[in-house]
Amino acid sequence: MATMNSQIPKPEYGALVISLDFELHWGVRHTLQADGPYRSNLLGARIAVPRLLDLFEEFGAGVTWATVGFLFARTRQELEECSPRIRPEYTNPMLDAYREPIGSGEADDPLHYAPSLIAEIRCRPRQELATHTFSHFYCREYGQSEDAFRADLTSAIVIAARHDVRLRSIVFPRNQFGYASVLRELGITSYRGVERHWMYEGSSMEQQNILLRRGARLLDNYLELSADSVTRWRDVPQPDGLCNIPSSRILRPYAKGMAALEPLRLKRILDVLGKAARTRGIFHLNWHPHNFGLNLEENLQVLRSILECYARHRDSHGMRSLSMQEVVEAVTAAKVHRAQAGHS
Repeated sequence: MATMNSQIPKPEYGALVISLDFELHWGVRHTLQADGPYRSNLLGARIAVPRLLDLFEEFGAGVTWATVGFLFARTRQELEECSPRIRPEYTNPMLDAYREPIGSGEADDPLHYAPSLIAEIRCRPRQELATHTFSHFYCREYGQSEDAFRADLTSAIVIAARHDVRLRSIVFPRNQFGYASVLRELGITSYRGVERHWMYEGSSMEQQNILLRRGARLLDNYLELSADSVTRWRDVPQPDGLCNIPSSRILRPYAKGMAALEPLRLKRILDVLGKAARTRGIFHLNWHPHNFGLNLEENLQVLRSILECYARHRDSHGMRSLSMQEVVEAVTAAKVHRAQAGHS
């Protein structure tokens, strides 16, 4: 007897999905100071974003930019106007983004505001602006609640709407998935799940930082420790009505000290990308723009090699490059097509 998943219609092509966690300092503020050594990476991200957009446009890539809601604000006043009344009360006060000292706008504080970069993303073809929550909200840390998450996500939707952006996809900070019913309630249709391996589980930060997990994740960039992580189309729709488009691989930044191992790192990615093309599955690559903040040219060259490999599979196997929302649309279209065929 066929399983329920086997009855789910699927597109007849492989897909490269790219999502970026666009957060600037908001994503690292709990461990790295804005005026500390990592500042050069964060400022470099502002240079990297237009270069990434140029490369995506060159290859016709559909990309999802999961953006922290704070970055949409043009001024501190606008940020405060859109901020929720109910906020998380984390046991660890370092996680509370509302404690962060910020400037009055992008001109004097380029690490906490980014409306000009968001405007540039919006004007490029097939670039989806999604949410990384309003305040870089942590769903699995002590002190948060469902009401606080609902308020946070509502604020993200409100401030995005001021830029004529409708949010449909979400990437959870630190992959801490939660509150599916709230997502459905507020019109979110898809999320980026984690790779199917214990080292990538979306646990609390305390659990994620266990040395064994961190070491395993580092080695997995060069050696085949985890599975190939190609997602089948039929596994995307979830029983809760959402679409899970899980990560296949994180694109780690180029490191000069590990230059000798770069061919291994690239091969790991290209091998899985090739399998997705041949098996008509989904390969989901993700990273942060600030990962490209240093060694920009080297990082862009690695990305170019990946996109050139994608282009070869596009020409030979019909592979497509899709944003997360385009994956949802493809799944929906396949379902409609099957229903129509059944009544023809």
